[in-house]
Amino acid sequence: MNKRDTLSILIPAYNEQNTIGKILDKLAVLCRNGICPEIRGIEIVIVNDGSTDNTQEVIDEFKDANPDLNVKDFRQPNGGKGLAIRKAISEATSDILVVQDADLEYEPEDFAIMLPYITSGEYSVVYGSRFLNHRNKHSYNSFYIGGRLVSLVSNVLYGLHLTDEPTCYKMFTREVADSIKLKCTGFEFCPEFTAKVSKAGYSIQEVPIHYFPRSIEEGKKINWKDGVEAIWTLLKYRFVK
Repeated sequence: MNKRDTLSILIPAYNEQNTIGKILDKLAVLCRNGICPEIRGIEIVIVNDGSTDNTQEVIDEFKDANPDLNVKDFRQPNGGKGLAIRKAISEATSDILVVQDADLEYEPEDFAIMLPYITSGEYSVVYGSRFLNHRNKHSYNSFYIGGRLVSLVSNVLYGLHLTDEPTCYKMFTREVADSIKLKCTGFEFCPEFTAKVSKAGYSIQEVPIHYFPRSIEEGKKINWKDGVEAIWTLLKYRFVK
């Protein structure tokens, strides 16, 4: 069994000056208090994807205020969420990786629910499902229906049983990251990742997580076009590498 006792938290960020400081503060508490006994080292890998607001200033302030934490940050011209995640994966050094959005829709304490499935060696890929936690609310019916539809298409095409394919919280081992070649640049990261790990033979375990949706006015960037692209991506990778 591979040793799995370090965690890289991957944060793609684009114009998140109002929320990234708060999510980083939450992660700082986890890093100092520990997430679960098996994890002995945590690094935070931030990729600023060409932000035009004060996102970078907030990141710099956080790093200056928390010199004891292992924080890496990188800047790149705006290329999309998928490109930022790919950059973060390439710079991460841990045994386990997890994607964390720079907003406040997800609760990092839920890593503690996901990690045991990987540290035990039982699974190499774990998704946090917003739909398995029936207490969660969803901001727009269109997003709820769209997420369900994308999950259904994933299940039909790849023989899965997912409730929440487009969830942000995707946790996976370094072995998984190294075994698939991602080409995504935008929000199609999720369907491409799901398609390729499924075709590579990895089982995906889902666990219920908390979800605090934000509105478009609050900065939510995904829209119906991304849903169409997600379905197209799932179809495409069903038949091509």
